[in-house]
Amino acid sequence: YILMHMLGEPMTMQNNIQYNSFNQEIIDFFTKKIKLLRDDGFKKIIIDPGFGFGKTLNQNYELINMIPELKKFSYPILAGISRKSMISKGLNINTADSLIGTVAANTICLIKGADIIRVHDIKAGKETIDIVNLVKHNATQIKS
Repeated sequence: YILMHMLGEPMTMQNNIQYNSFNQEIIDFFTKKIKLLRDDGFKKIIIDPGFGFGKTLNQNYELINMIPELKKFSYPILAGISRKSMISKGLNINTADSLIGTVAANTICLIKGADIIRVHDIKAGKETIDIVNLVKHNATQIKS
């Protein structure tokens, strides 16, 4: 079960984005929903913070910083940020030109603990994962 956070409904989620305590509301959402899923017998759960779904530009970047906290739920974390407006708007570029920004953001997500990245550019995504894994394993896999 992929459990994604979203504020509001798809048609209105980017209108009037209001949180009393952004970080706490995200944590509370996952705490409540994971309990419900477990009570219903789900064992395989993936946490998707919902990048771009009812969040401001700054909140999307705060979600990246929340990945270590979300890891405390002991479920895999999915980062779906490939070519999203949080990249193009953050860099003030066209979405079509956002591959490098996507790779950089995915790298940060993986280093912070994301287990899965959703990508549009498979080769770049795989190379991003491979490099992060080399760094995590002290580059012992590099062959000269």
